[in-house]
Order: sequence, then C-alpha cells, then structure tokens
Amino acid sequence: MLGLVALGGCASMAARYDRPVAPVGTTFAEVPGSPAGGTTAAEIGWQQFFPDARLRQLIGLALTNNRDLRVAVLNIEQTRAQFDVRRADRLPTINAGLSGSRQPQGDGDSTTLYSAGILVTAYELDLFGRVRSLADGALARFFASEEARKAVHISLVAAVANTWLALLADDELLRVTEQTLVTREDSYALTRLRFDNGVSSLVDVRQAESLLASARATLAQVLRQRALDENALVVLVGQPLPNGLASERALGPGIVPGFPDLPAGVPSEVLTRRPDVRQAEQQLFASNADIGAARASFFPRITLTGSFGTASNELSGLFRGGSLGWGLAPQLLQPIFDAGRNRANLQLAEVTREVALAQYERAVQVAFREVADALAGRATLGDQARALSAQVSAERDRFNLADLGYRNGVRSYLDVLDAQRSLFAAEQAEVELRAQVAQNLVTLYRVLGGGWNPGEPAQ
Repeated sequence: MLGLVALGGCASMAARYDRPVAPVGTTFAEVPGSPAGGTTAAEIGWQQFFPDARLRQLIGLALTNNRDLRVAVLNIEQTRAQFDVRRADRLPTINAGLSGSRQPQGDGDSTTLYSAGILVTAYELDLFGRVRSLADGALARFFASEEARKAVHISLVAAVANTWLALLADDELLRVTEQTLVTREDSYALTRLRFDNGVSSLVDVRQAESLLASARATLAQVLRQRALDENALVVLVGQPLPNGLASERALGPGIVPGFPDLPAGVPSEVLTRRPDVRQAEQQLFASNADIGAARASFFPRITLTGSFGTASNELSGLFRGGSLGWGLAPQLLQPIFDAGRNRANLQLAEVTREVALAQYERAVQVAFREVADALAGRATLGDQARALSAQVSAERDRFNLADLGYRNGVRSYLDVLDAQRSLFAAEQAEVELRAQVAQNLVTLYRVLGGGWNPGEPAQ
C-alpha cells in the first residue's frame, strides 16, 4: 500500500507551461532628460518617495483602514484555505473508528459484530496527476490573490497621493479665486463710483457686475470640488481625516522636486515588477493546471479503502488476544459512458485557458501603455508648466498696466475686463497643470511597480 501511495502523483497530464511572448515593443520611447539608470521605482518604498509627512501619515492610515485592501487580504485567506483543501486530497485520510452491527440469520438468530481500529477512506492513487493538477491550480490562484493584494496596495498608495495633490490644488485655486474676487469687487466699486460721477457708462457697470458674479460662481464651484476631493480622501483613508492634517500650504512648485527621479528601464523589467501582470500570469498557470486535471479524468481512477484493528462478537472481547484484523479494498473506475461530461470539461478548461491567455496579454499591453503615457507626460508637462508660468507673469503685468491706464483715464474699461479674464484663466490653468505634473510623477511611480515594499509586513 505504501508503494502505491508513493506512485501517486508521479505523473501529470498538464501541458508544459511556457511564458507567452509579450505583445509589446522591446523599448519605450526615448524621453529627454530621463535618467538612464539608478534605483528603480519598485526598489523605492513609498515612505521614501513621498516627502510630505502629512501625506505619509494618510497613506499609513489608508493601508490600515481601507476596505478594498481588507477585502484583498481576506481573498488571500480564502484562496489559501482552498489550496489547503486541494493539498490535503493528495494524502490519505485516516480516521479512528468504533462500530457495531447486528445481522439476522435464516434460523431467526442474529450475528453481532463489533470492530475498532484505523480506517483509510477512499484514498485516490494519483497515477495520472488529476489531484496534483487540482492542487497546482489552487496554489497558482493563491499566488494570484497575493499579487492582487499587492496591486490593490500599490493602487491605494497612488490614489491617496493623487487625491491629496488634488486637494492641495483645490486650496491653491481657492486662494487664486478669492484674490480675483477681491480684485473684481474693488473694480466694481470703482466703476460704480465713476458712473455715479458721470465718468463711465452703465455698460461698464454691468460688465464689472458680470465679472464679479462670475468670480463668485467660480468660488462656489471650487469650494464644492474641494469638498468632493476631501470626501474621496476620507473613503480612501477609511476614517475621518485626523485633526491637523488640513493643508497648511497650497500646491506650489516645491512639492514636485521632492519626488525622486525614476528610470523607466526596459519593458521586460517593468512587466516582472507589476503585480497585476504577475497576477494574470498566475491565473494563466492555474488554467493550464485545470487542463491537466480534465485530461486525467479520461483515465482510470484507482481508490483504496483500508482498515486495521480488532473485531469481536462481544464488545468486551474487542481488545483480547487474537482479535486483530485488517482489510484492503482497492477500486478501479474507468469512464465508459458519461454523456460527454469529461470531454465538455476538457473543452471548458481549454477555452478558459485561452481566455486567461488573452487577459494576460491585455494586462501586458495595458501596463506598457500606462508606462508609455506616464513617460510622455514627464517629457512634455514640465515644458508646458514653464510656458504657462511665463504666460501668467505676462498677463499679470498686462492687467496691472491696463488697470493703471483705466484709473488715469487713458485706457478703456474693456481693456481691463479682457486683462482680468485672461489673467484669471491663466492662473487657473497653471494651478491645474502644476497638479498634473505632480500627479503624473505619482502615476509613473505606480505604473513602474512602485508603492510596494518587499519587506513590508502583510496587513
């Protein structure tokens, strides 16, 4: 019996697994100013990447309280239990048993039999690897759930950082809008005074009034957007925001240089660092193992049931000398007719593998595109931000000159209105672009596999 048990699991009907060729290019597009080497994103922990202590505190709270991450952790426990069940199927199940039976005889009497001992119940000799393939598939799904947890972890870190940056941008927009509102209130008061003294027309008053109302509407919009971003941050953190974490400064240029420079590397390195790609590959490996289990179902299934113990016609004689006994009942089952069930299961496993293959290739393509997009943003957003900063400076000078000329009667109020509109629009665009620059760096950190520390303990 021990020899037959040793033979179990020696064979496998699973197809040989070869990692699919990545359906992407071999290099990323060249990005001017991109570092050629150095520490990769996957090697930089989020505590080192983000310079703001308040942001680090929020990320730490999110990693403790976020419900999506908690579900991902529980999914790991679930798949681990499923793997333990499949792994247990590869070993015999041994039970201690005590039984009694009474069987009537033809002469009206009955025979009583008591037994006690060790029972091995229906152990399958895995000669064709069916049970082993099922265990391999469960193990691959367990690994996939671990990679899924890492992917959620990385996405959560980036989401908290990007929402925090959006909140800082809201504060900066709020400051710009309030400043513009004060300027337009002063301009309206001056225009009204000039109208009352017969210097300007009612058209100028209505234009100033319209600009003032527009600024008030923009202020309400910015306040609403800030509330929405703060609510989103609360959900990510998983609890109300701690006191003292309100932004003490708006999104200024100083926050961007705090992020380390990240080398892009080559696509093959990026793909091995991305948990979502590794998750898709583990799912592909699991579906490959399912094919092995489906193929093994076409072959004979051998099970063993055995017992060793004592037996007696009297309960008191169970443990007397001469009562020892044993039994072995092997069973071989060969499928003959199952209405096509095994063939359908094999077809299902093969189609499932093709689906998993397509999902793996799509995960690779999405990862490649995300990195390429983030690199394109790094190459162009900086130049755009510098150009917008120069535009804001020019528009501010233009507004000051127009306002000075209007107050001295050498400029029309139309020049002041046009300068006010252009300056406010340019200041808004600059703040939003500054946030995009910082968020693009966070996104680049995420898509390159950053945000997960290999030595970080599991939650």
